[in-house]
Amino acid sequence: MSTDNILDELEWRGLIAHSTDLDALRALLGEGSVKFYVGFDPTAPSLHMGNLVQILTARRLQQAGHTPYALVGGATGMIGDPKESGERILNSPDTVKQWVDRVRGQIEPFLDFEGPNAATMVNNYDWTASLSTIDFLRDIGKHFPVNRMLARDVVKSRLEAGISYTEFSYVLLQSMDFLNLYRDHGVVLQFGGSDQWGNLTGGVELVRRAEGGRAHAFATPLVTKTDGTKYGKTEGGALWLDPQMMSPYAFHQFWLNVEDEKVEELLKIFTFLSREEIDDLAEKTREQPFLRAGQRALADHVTTLVHGADETEAAKSAAAALFGGGELGGLSAATLSSALGEAGAVEVARDSIPDLVELLVLTGLVKSKGEARRTIAEGGAYLNNARVEDPEWVPGDQDLLAGTWLVLRRGKKKIAGVRAV
Repeated sequence: MSTDNILDELEWRGLIAHSTDLDALRALLGEGSVKFYVGFDPTAPSLHMGNLVQILTARRLQQAGHTPYALVGGATGMIGDPKESGERILNSPDTVKQWVDRVRGQIEPFLDFEGPNAATMVNNYDWTASLSTIDFLRDIGKHFPVNRMLARDVVKSRLEAGISYTEFSYVLLQSMDFLNLYRDHGVVLQFGGSDQWGNLTGGVELVRRAEGGRAHAFATPLVTKTDGTKYGKTEGGALWLDPQMMSPYAFHQFWLNVEDEKVEELLKIFTFLSREEIDDLAEKTREQPFLRAGQRALADHVTTLVHGADETEAAKSAAAALFGGGELGGLSAATLSSALGEAGAVEVARDSIPDLVELLVLTGLVKSKGEARRTIAEGGAYLNNARVEDPEWVPGDQDLLAGTWLVLRRGKKKIAGVRAV
């Protein structure tokens, strides 16, 4: 991808929600390699789906020949950007330091740290920790009119309930990041999520006021479901990138189950497929939605980007096996635990496993023992993908997958797990 069309590419992919001066930015990006930065605050032990939008946007810009600076906020992470819901709980410096390392490790695989436009990792703690309060107020605070700060949407929404000076001042710290990167590295572009727009423009304005410099910013849109609510939340919490916090199986299943109406949008944002490939998948989704071609491509590509091809294949094999299309015996305990945890699982004592009727009721696959017996009699009850015809049959140790699990299925689509403990 050449440097003169990357902004057009980002626009086509729906990645520009706001920008300072789009024509000026397009001209700048067409002149040669532009140094840009995107920041990530370690306010949790893992990045999530929203952060992935920024990581992949940085990767697109680098592939187009531009030079990324990935900032992990060791300083800003100790405060946290103000939320409309209320004041954040401050994490300890040791916790934030640990999370900085984890977040860096999640970003690094997506960027290239060698070559003419090699990426650079930076930590704003490096230029913030030694800064005195007097210098901060004189050199940074002087450039921020309070009336402008009060006009920010998130601040206005918090004024009645109250907002601490700590969170109120967050915009100064993030803006100072842009100023430092502009001074020390020649960075002239910052981007982030649309909820960061006030912070992004604060940095652009600070570069202008403090240095008389020209800087640029754009914001990516908030990715939402068809009903307008946020993506990135599952029943278990955020859509984490850390495999210990959200298994590759659950991650793959999330993308596999997105709404038909959102497939094209998500393919554009989260994959590196070409326009022709995305147009083709979008058409298949519209004309033959039951094939779920778009969702399958989306799930495979994003899971491979985040967790690697082996984990993608393991997730697909697990899903196929659970629904009767593969061998359950080859699945690891971790994969079974993750997959059956998503499907719904119950625990039973290893030395007193109930009979099949009880298990069907216990897992919620049927509502009563009578319904369980009818299901068995009609040939619709399976244990570990084998049809079971005896309602009084009791599984033994030899039936436990990975020494722990039983997979119950009713018909073709309803499954549940039983964990023997």
